[in-house]
Amino acid sequence: MARLIRPLLRKPMYCSSSSRALPLLIDHQQPIFKITQIDSLFQFQRTYISDMRKSAFEGNILRLLRNEIQYELQRCPPTQPVTNFDLFTIDDRPGEQWIILKGKFKGEDIKVEVTMFDGAVPASKSGGGGKIGDEVQLHITLIVNITKVEGGEVLEIMCSAWPDSIEINRLFICRSDNMPAQPYAGPEFKELDDELQDSLYEFLEARGINDELAVFLHKYMKNKDKTEFIRWMGTVKSFIEKQVE
Repeated sequence: MARLIRPLLRKPMYCSSSSRALPLLIDHQQPIFKITQIDSLFQFQRTYISDMRKSAFEGNILRLLRNEIQYELQRCPPTQPVTNFDLFTIDDRPGEQWIILKGKFKGEDIKVEVTMFDGAVPASKSGGGGKIGDEVQLHITLIVNITKVEGGEVLEIMCSAWPDSIEINRLFICRSDNMPAQPYAGPEFKELDDELQDSLYEFLEARGINDELAVFLHKYMKNKDKTEFIRWMGTVKSFIEKQVE
């Protein structure tokens, strides 16, 4: 009898096949489920924090832009630009860095392309307005085109508009057809005979290109500079607002 019992004691006890499979499924699948769930939670937290930081950053930009726009409008709001000066009509060209003046003089067509402030020089002790902190004089470029016959030659005069004066820099003739790729532009204006220089200034003054125009343009561009700055901030603000909606 003892010989029969001892082999039975050494033989391991097994459950049914279904009982053995259950612990195996639990041991291997349960940890996988938990890890996947934790990774998803971490990913959600990272995305949430990133979105919160982005929203806070963009919100701060919007706040600063709104404050700056309000400050500019309250401190010194821009005025509605005028549409005429002397013999010229004015195309303000909103959103651009230049304007166009058009006029006529004894059958001539006159077009003046005017930039916004595009430079500055140290102000002289006797300098007038148009200065920042009494230290510089602002510069505006004028390109004057005078046409006597439609489709014919054009006299183009490059000028500088200082706060209270017009300065001629160069002039040359342009042709509407068969224009050379690099036409001779003539000498520097200051190299011309003094009497010829005076006559050309009188030629421009008769057509409304004079010191009074320079004063007007500096005042006009100061207003346009503020208008375009506010417009630019509003455009940036609108773009960022669309991104956070």
